[in-house]
Amino acid sequence: MKGFRQTLTLLVLALMLVSLTGVQGCEDVLSEIEVIMTIAATVEPYPTTPGTPPPSPPADSSWYSVYFNTPRYPDKDEYHYGGIEDQLVAVIDKATKSIDLAAYEFDLENVAHALVRAKGRGVTVRMVTDTDNMDEIGIEILKKAKIKVVEDDRGGIMHNKFLVIDGEWVWTGSWNLTINGTYRNNNNALIIHSPELAHNYALVFNAMFEDKEFGPGRKLDIQHQVTVNGTRIDNYFSPEEDISARLVDLIKTSKKSIHFMAFSFTDQDIARAMSDRAKDGVEVRGVFETRGSDTSYSRYDYLRRAKLDVVRDGNPYVLHHKVIIIDGEIVVTGSYNFSASANESNDENVLVLYNPEIAALFEAEFLRVYDTAQNPPK
Repeated sequence: MKGFRQTLTLLVLALMLVSLTGVQGCEDVLSEIEVIMTIAATVEPYPTTPGTPPPSPPADSSWYSVYFNTPRYPDKDEYHYGGIEDQLVAVIDKATKSIDLAAYEFDLENVAHALVRAKGRGVTVRMVTDTDNMDEIGIEILKKAKIKVVEDDRGGIMHNKFLVIDGEWVWTGSWNLTINGTYRNNNNALIIHSPELAHNYALVFNAMFEDKEFGPGRKLDIQHQVTVNGTRIDNYFSPEEDISARLVDLIKTSKKSIHFMAFSFTDQDIARAMSDRAKDGVEVRGVFETRGSDTSYSRYDYLRRAKLDVVRDGNPYVLHHKVIIIDGEIVVTGSYNFSASANESNDENVLVLYNPEIAALFEAEFLRVYDTAQNPPK
């Protein structure tokens, strides 16, 4: 095991150098409201001894950075430093014109104070969130500073976790802006420099913030495919778009492998597409969040009956990724759980990145999470 972890560590370091109403709706909401803890991107799975390892640098290039966290078990307040939120604070502190934040949950006080500082130096700061979480401390700090926060005020959930910064940068992923999301749950976040991608996210944000358009019915002129530094990126938003169908089509193109990490996976169409590809010789492996995987809605048993290599996660807290990796070259990530609620009701976003180097980073994270599922902390 030690050799395996060392191999993963070397892989990640080398790559660095190269460079989720109905029952299902309740399932999505309840699974989001968790206690959480994580330390920045290290490869060791769930340290159980006292002391916090120094955070590893994120994988980045001139136009993107990718972040993962590593939950520690059992958690302690003293481990709450050096996580993904520190990276976001650094980004916010560099903003010069505007910051638009769409966040399902928000209790990170240091991020809230960074947004207040940004307003103080003349940056326009705006936020949209889910009604159920309007009383969280991060939002209270913003409201006290006269930063406007718009709530969705509806049955479905505003489940996004993205920022648009200076009209040029997009921050997104599975990471909720919470202590739990930062220091207990397995999560990913990435920031991308692309005015075209930022324009897409700005259109969705403005529809929510200015026009109060949440949920089904929006009609926006989204540029679904952009190219950034030679990398194709597909960009989708639900519920106005049928993301499930897009993912099924993508899965059908797989030739070698499909690896996934899923907080909530109840979509039968996606599961069937994976099973069909396995019949044609494609390797299918996946890790499910344990909670909810034993319900009749989960596709865990379906894929197990198809004799696919799927396991329940080993994090005593929460596996919160919503990731699919195709052929080691394409990555699907964002706020979108693989569920009917995400596709038909919730406000969500997805990126599909056609970049082998980025995919390799997510593959290393998948292997670490899969290894922890096989060898959970005691």
